[in-house]
Amino acid sequence: MVVKGQSTDRAAMTVLQDSLVRLGFSIYNEPAEPERLKANFAFVKTLVSALKIDHSYDFPFDSLNMVSILPSPDHQFRIFSWHVPLDDGSYLYYGTIQLNTPDGQLKMYPLLDKTYEIDHPEQTETTASNWYGAQYYRLIPFDAGYVLLGWKGHSARMTQKVIEVLQLTPDGARLGKAIFDGDSSRNHTRMIYRYSRNARMYLDYDSTERRIVLDHLAPADEQAEGQYDQYGPDLTYDAWQLQGGVWTFTSDIPMVNPATSVDDQYNDPRKSGSHPKSGL
Repeated sequence: MVVKGQSTDRAAMTVLQDSLVRLGFSIYNEPAEPERLKANFAFVKTLVSALKIDHSYDFPFDSLNMVSILPSPDHQFRIFSWHVPLDDGSYLYYGTIQLNTPDGQLKMYPLLDKTYEIDHPEQTETTASNWYGAQYYRLIPFDAGYVLLGWKGHSARMTQKVIEVLQLTPDGARLGKAIFDGDSSRNHTRMIYRYSRNARMYLDYDSTERRIVLDHLAPADEQAEGQYDQYGPDLTYDAWQLQGGVWTFTSDIPMVNPATSVDDQYNDPRKSGSHPKSGL
C-alpha cells in the first residue's frame, strides 16, 4: 500500500506539472498582458497545490523549463524563481523557497517582489516578504550562507544582474548582508549591475578559484557616465574572491578558459610537429 500511495502522489505531481507547463507557456506567449497575469495567478495556485503533496521536494519538475529551480548542494532547500513580462518592458518576479522537511510536509517561504518599495536596495537587508526580485541561475554555498546570481530584466532600456546573499534562520529567510569588500561597496548588502538591455553581461562562478567572475561595465561614451542604460562590457573582467567569509573585489583580472579534456584535439600553432600533413 505504501508503494501504491507513493505512485499515486507521483502521478498527481505529473498531472500538475503538465498544467504548470501549459500555464508557463501562456505567461510568456500570450500577447495581452491581462492574460499573462491571469495565467501567472493560476500558475502560482497550481504550484502551491503541487508542493502541498507529501514529499513533493523529491519531485524534480524537470519539464518546467520556464522556471529556475536551484537545489542547495546540502539538500536543505530549493529555490524557485521566474518572471512575468509586462507591456511597458518591465517585469514582475515570483518565487519561493521550499525546505526539505524530514516528514515530507510542506514548509516554504514565498518570495514577494517589492523591488519598487526598496529605496536603497544595495544597502538594505530584506526578508522573503520584502524581496528584491530576480530569476536566479546559480546558487553558491559559502561560510555565511549562500550566494545567488540572478538576472533581473528591469525596464525597456535597462537590464540588471544581481549578486544576492541568502541565509536561512529559524525566523525565515534573510536576504542581503554587508560582506562585500570593495572600494565603492563597503556597506553593500547585495551587488546590482545595471546595463543596456541591448548588451549581454557575463556573471558566473568559477569554482576552481572560488570566485565570481564578471564583465566590467562602462558607458560607450564617457559623457554617458551614470546613464546605465548606455553601459555594456568593455572587454575587461573583474572578480569577487571569497576570502575568510568575505567577498573581496579585484579589478581587471586575466581571463583564461580552464583546461578541458578536448584541448588535445586542437593543434598548437607553436608546435610545428603537431600540425597534420596537408598531403600536397
